[in-house]
Amino acid sequence: MSKKVMMQYFEWYLDSIPHLWQLLKKDAKHLSDIGIDALWLPPAYKGIGGKNEVGYGVYDLYDLGEFDQQGTICTKYGTKDEYLEAIRTLHEYDIEAYGDVVLNHKMGGDANEIIKAYEVNQSRRDEVVSAEELIKVPTIFTFPGRYDKYSHFHWDHKCFNGFDYDILSKRHATFLFKDKNWQSDVDDENGNFDYLMGANIDFSSIYVVSELKRWGQWYLDFTNLDGLRLDALKHISASFFDEWIPYLREYKQKTFFCVGEFWHGDDNKLLNYLDEVHDQFSLFDVPLHYHFYDACQNENYDMSQIFNNTLVKCKPDHAVTFVDNHDTQPSQGLQSWIDDWFKPLAYALILLRNVGYPCIFYGDYYGIPQNHIHAKSDVLDKLLYLRKHYLNDKQIDYFDDSHIIGWTNDKMVCIMSHNESGNKKMIVNKKYSGRVFFDYLENVNEEVMIDKDGFGEFKVKEKSLSVYVLKGEQDVE
Repeated sequence: MSKKVMMQYFEWYLDSIPHLWQLLKKDAKHLSDIGIDALWLPPAYKGIGGKNEVGYGVYDLYDLGEFDQQGTICTKYGTKDEYLEAIRTLHEYDIEAYGDVVLNHKMGGDANEIIKAYEVNQSRRDEVVSAEELIKVPTIFTFPGRYDKYSHFHWDHKCFNGFDYDILSKRHATFLFKDKNWQSDVDDENGNFDYLMGANIDFSSIYVVSELKRWGQWYLDFTNLDGLRLDALKHISASFFDEWIPYLREYKQKTFFCVGEFWHGDDNKLLNYLDEVHDQFSLFDVPLHYHFYDACQNENYDMSQIFNNTLVKCKPDHAVTFVDNHDTQPSQGLQSWIDDWFKPLAYALILLRNVGYPCIFYGDYYGIPQNHIHAKSDVLDKLLYLRKHYLNDKQIDYFDDSHIIGWTNDKMVCIMSHNESGNKKMIVNKKYSGRVFFDYLENVNEEVMIDKDGFGEFKVKEKSLSVYVLKGEQDVE
């Protein structure tokens, strides 16, 4: 059992000043002190939005804030040197750094091309709805500000298979380039979900795959990252990652950590994808996030079923569990923000259980001023402390009620209520007979005496969480 905890160290509306990389360097010791073992860092390369680009409108993968491109030298998060220094500082405090990798598209082309294409049905991307036509698209990427440093590879329409705007007709539509096909081993939403945005990268091109292999080697060497977070897996050929990840691992001579975002609420979709890539990396447990969202929205939600049909239940060793992220926060396309009252419950469900690799969201820990969301560092610090000092591989579940559930090991008792207050008789250990447990979160003031058989009657307030530990023996490993 691992006690490791990851933090997603950004949210969508971060200010560009001061630079995040500078803030991270100053924050590294604090992160280590509270029990963070790894950080998922935002995309570090130059995007179409220049210094305001969150990172997903990718322009140049080799520009980490080093070249004057897209109107800026630095990225939103800082310069290349600041990025590398932040990673070095994390390593000084034994914190791993995971880089966000966005490979499905490019945006902000340096020149246009006129090419032949077909319009496809927006809701059925596998259906062509027009005759062959000429369109003008920005598919030439020569990166003139970089002067071919690090790579001489230039991109043109042969490296892509689709675009979503024709400059000639000033028309927004999804276009499939002539003599091209959408990849077949992608998600089947909209008939085929290869295309997402921008100039859609064609992974059937041997030249593209070869260049992305070279870039992957360069990126890992140049940054000394410890792992990768893979964006938008639904839209990228599964066979590419099935080849790319082992290629990089063989090159680095190590099995670095890797987690992918396959955004789907159906656990079967995630399990099928893991089969396609031969379980070579983990996935974010999106179904569990949606269970949290349903629970906080529905007063009749059955809490005893909250882990059913989730990745962490079906394949715990490949599940990265999370509560919210930059896509689910308010005003974003996948908005499904977990209510404040339920946040401690949700975080207890990922931090205080002995399966899965939990990920804390920057916006929860530090707050999101843009959305008037306050920091929840106080409760998260306590849960992180409990995970570090009280979590072990023993676990007895009491998921026998629709509103009040709990679990124990021989050091800690967790109980939560989705609705009304109540109590639950649960076992700790006979060795604590006659000893007193108290609520470390201080939501319940009453102490609990453990009986001769090792049981106690543990209370919880309505819509609340309590975590009981032995009185007078904190910090016991």
